[in-house]
Amino acid sequence: MTTPDDILEFWFPDGPDPEPQAHLDHWVWRMRGGAGPAVMARYTPLTEQAVRGELDHWAATPCGRLALIIVLDQFPRSIWADTPEAYASDPKALALCLEGFDNGHFDKLENVWFKSMFKLPLEHCECDDHLANLDRAIAVAEAAQRAAPERLRKFYEVGVEQPKKHWEVIARFGRHSHRNAVLGRQSTPEEAEYLSAGTFPHQTDLRTIAAKTEGQQAAAAARSAAGWQTQRRSPICRELCAIAADGPGQLAACLRI
Repeated sequence: MTTPDDILEFWFPDGPDPEPQAHLDHWVWRMRGGAGPAVMARYTPLTEQAVRGELDHWAATPCGRLALIIVLDQFPRSIWADTPEAYASDPKALALCLEGFDNGHFDKLENVWFKSMFKLPLEHCECDDHLANLDRAIAVAEAAQRAAPERLRKFYEVGVEQPKKHWEVIARFGRHSHRNAVLGRQSTPEEAEYLSAGTFPHQTDLRTIAAKTEGQQAAAAARSAAGWQTQRRSPICRELCAIAADGPGQLAACLRI
């Protein structure tokens, strides 16, 4: 019988102390379709059980609630891709998520990758409070970035970008427009233009964003170094350098040392 721990071990195979590259690789595997075949092969009956409410008892513990959220929010997107059923359990996942914030389960999760996964229904579930939920998701992502181990912090900066991109879509259209065809919804002219571009938040290349973030950090470091070099060349520094050129005795006399 599958347990919540089984789900968490499957979904987070890099363990409690992941290395940066493995951590990024597994996030890409989870969130960009790589896990799909294994989910379909191993967890279709389990996901059907969760949808019917037969696993609701998992929500009695923080990790059990997280596992149930994963099953309801993530697994249907693989098992029933391109059908309305892919999104049908989003409201149930959102209810579990919100309840977990209220009852303290979220705060008891042991690491930032668990917490980052826990908040996904806030981003995914279309509802009247979607923008408020996304504000909360952004706050969770920013907190995760600050709390992440130093070696992983770069990647969790990437994690802040995703809910912000979702927020922009929902603020503009009031829904995840890329679902319109699957859900039988008529797209507005503005949505049609957006859809034709094909740049959807859930399809963003995580590796590209990570590389961009690393490049931004390197550029910031270079600017900082350049600022220091400029500071060194301030008038006072130039004067001291000129005095030093006349000999260490002259510099010592100037500085009274």
